[in-house]
Amino acid sequence: MHQPKSYAILTNNTSQTHGIIDRLLTNVPISGVHQLQDLKGLLFSRSEIDRYMDEEERHDIKILTKETQQSLKTMSSGEQKKALLRYLLQQEPDFLVLVNPFDNLDVAAQAQLKEQLCTIASTKTVVQLVSRLEDILPVTTDFYKLDGEELHPYETAKAFWEANEKKSSAFNGTIPPALQPLEIPDMELVKFEKVSVRFDGRQVLDQIDWTIRRGEFWQLIGPNGSGKSTLLSMITGDSHKAYGQDLTLFGQKKGSGESVWDLKKKIGYFTPAVTDKFRGYHSLEHMVISGLHDSIGLYVIPTDTEKRLAHEWLKLLGLYDKRANHFRDLSPGDKRLVMVARAMIKHPPLLILDEPTAGLDDSGAALFVDLVNKIASESDTAIVFVSHRKEPGLYPQFNYILNVRETGSVGSVGLS
Repeated sequence: MHQPKSYAILTNNTSQTHGIIDRLLTNVPISGVHQLQDLKGLLFSRSEIDRYMDEEERHDIKILTKETQQSLKTMSSGEQKKALLRYLLQQEPDFLVLVNPFDNLDVAAQAQLKEQLCTIASTKTVVQLVSRLEDILPVTTDFYKLDGEELHPYETAKAFWEANEKKSSAFNGTIPPALQPLEIPDMELVKFEKVSVRFDGRQVLDQIDWTIRRGEFWQLIGPNGSGKSTLLSMITGDSHKAYGQDLTLFGQKKGSGESVWDLKKKIGYFTPAVTDKFRGYHSLEHMVISGLHDSIGLYVIPTDTEKRLAHEWLKLLGLYDKRANHFRDLSPGDKRLVMVARAMIKHPPLLILDEPTAGLDDSGAALFVDLVNKIASESDTAIVFVSHRKEPGLYPQFNYILNVRETGSVGSVGLS
């Protein structure tokens, strides 16, 4: 049997992905992929999962989960994607459009899904829109790149890979110092001792021992559902599960009178979802300065000293010339660089980066990793980097690995 074509479209942070997806699914002619015209296509993407989740929550209409008692919201990312793929295949489409299918999956789930998609591609046409080169399926036959709205074809696979090989990037200058460094007398910032957590009768964490010291660079690793988010929420003070546990944060035993606000002053935190909170017309300069005031936007008149410090950070990022531009108009990659500068402007004792490269293209992720490595080497801030994928070029000193067991996840320390 003749194997159908498999298309890969490499996207970047300027790609108009929504436009090409709409054209693919509504049979609008597209140069280079005209074979798909008049065929039935379905979409495999995070947005589709969110759409079905909304139907469940708003209207109590179960579509992807009608054969189970479990709701879509309570499933892990891997389970949600399995449910969506199973449902789409039941509709017997002529082709599938896959949008960054491996985002938010742990290594084992990525490998499992990749094998399944390769099997599907042996009998059905797939169109992959991916922002990371390593996510392209090995069975791909036709290669493209989407720049803005323009779809550029490559004559051969060799030409594609040579044209899109990763370029090294670097920042010039050093990390700007803090105006008033926070004094933390204890070298041990976070200490879990035999911490166990249960949710709804299910053991999630089992006897966790983990100490984070000043200046250390950690990567937190574990499959979906292993308890990574639970650990982070206990550190940031956002989980009541931390009370009654043998947990020490910045030299103070949890539950001994510290406030959540006091904790958050000592922690820089970034996850891509945080950028959604900044929808106003904030300039880059004000965005960075707002990190000094722990505010969403700047609502006080900044001092000249604060402005100079923000300018130093923006020069380091290569964004000084855009200092008066609106944050909301930046590319996703540049937004994340600015948000890290905002989190680091006070040189907090601890910086938590939760899936910070999710959804970025290769160049954007590489630039972000460069900045994190630079912060690690030039500051006393301890870093916890959480990611489902092993980022090329990331150099943590230690890995804290959560391994799932029936009795709850157990932790182990490994050198990077």
